[in-house]
Formats: sequence, C-alpha cells, structure tokens
Amino acid sequence: MADITLTERAASRIHEIMASEPSGSMLRISVNGGGCSGFQYAFEVDRARQDDDVMVERDGAAVLVDQVSLQYMEGSVIDFVDDLIGQSFKIENPHAVASCGCGTSFAL
Repeated sequence: MADITLTERAASRIHEIMASEPSGSMLRISVNGGGCSGFQYAFEVDRARQDDDVMVERDGAAVLVDQVSLQYMEGSVIDFVDDLIGQSFKIENPHAVASCGCGTSFAL
C-alpha cells in the first residue's frame, strides 16, 4: 500500500470529474521531468490500470500512480483547493524542497 493520502475534498472532486467519464475511468497522477522547478505533476483520466500501478482510494474515488512516480510521491497528500487563483489539485509532497507558483512543479 502506498503512503499517499487523498483528502475528502480531493475524493469529492474526483467523483465529480469521473461522473462525466466512461465507466471504469480513474485519475492518473504521474511525475515527469520538466516544469519550472525540475519535476512536474501530470493529471489525466485513464481507463487502463497497469500491473505495477498503485491505486490510492478514498470514499470510492481512485487515483493511479505508476511505480516510477511513486518514489517521488511517497508520503504525499493529494488535496483539492478552490481559492482566489482558481480550482486545482494540490499535492503536498514532503520530498519537495522547492515548488513554483503554478503548484504543478517541484524540486527534490
């Protein structure tokens, strides 16, 4: 089991997103090289769970994370925020030593 936590707000938003997607769809979060801080999070809807994917669940909402991304996200909290700058998923990553204003890239 991955040491990644989904907040109640994130689970609720994932349910809203998946309601308009084909049955069996899940949110996939991955870490890619790039972004203004070195690494960036990518969010996509995926219907195929790979054999080495880890599934994080809360209240029936599911997030898939591949093994490579998992090493960068271990211990993270996935939240959903709705503030003055807009709505977005926010990942509180204990391994990130720096992040940028966009909230989707980070440095280790």
